[in-house]
Order: sequence, then C-alpha cells, then structure tokens
Amino acid sequence: MQLVEKDNGEVTVLELGGRLDSNTSKVLEDKVMDILGQGKKKMLMDFQGVDYINSTGLRVLLLALQQLKKVSGQLVLCSIKDYMKEVFEISGYTEIFPIYPSQEEALTHFA
Repeated sequence: MQLVEKDNGEVTVLELGGRLDSNTSKVLEDKVMDILGQGKKKMLMDFQGVDYINSTGLRVLLLALQQLKKVSGQLVLCSIKDYMKEVFEISGYTEIFPIYPSQEEALTHFA
C-alpha cells in the first residue's frame, strides 16, 4: 500500500494506493493514529489509487471515523472506483461517510 500525506490548510489529505486489506490496513491505521496524535481533526482519504478493499480495510475506516468523532473531527472519502463503491453500498458505508467523486469536490465539504 502506498500512502502520501499532504496538508491542505486544516485538512490532512491521505492519498492511498494499492490494496487495503488484512496485510496493509495496519499501515493506514497507524498513520491515522499518528495524525490524530498531532491534534488534527479534519481528514480526507483519497482512494484514487486503491484497487481493492476488503472488510479489514473497511474496519480501519470505521475506526478512524470513531476516533475523529471523539474529538469532533470529520472524515471524508473521495475518488472511490465504481466497482469498489458497491462494497461501500452493501456495507452501508455510503450512509456513514460523506463520499465525493474528486479530491477538489471533497475539500469543499470542509469549507
């Protein structure tokens, strides 16, 4: 899994790449906890480069959301490929997370 962290004002953008599964989800979980440890409260995860996600990866997203809600933070997702959106819909994640087609559109959520 590739993970690039960028700061966009108050929003921390994580650009993800590769697979988000049981072998790689700990990398994302550790990064999220590190960001929260820095006191940051607004996070955008860009899935443009993600080719696969399973239940372990989805669990990390839920964990991140729960931790952010504890500090009145926000988590927004964007650029999820169409074939992966079905996984988000079936799991009910489209009701839990704000999801946008692009990073630019997602950043307007925080404005």
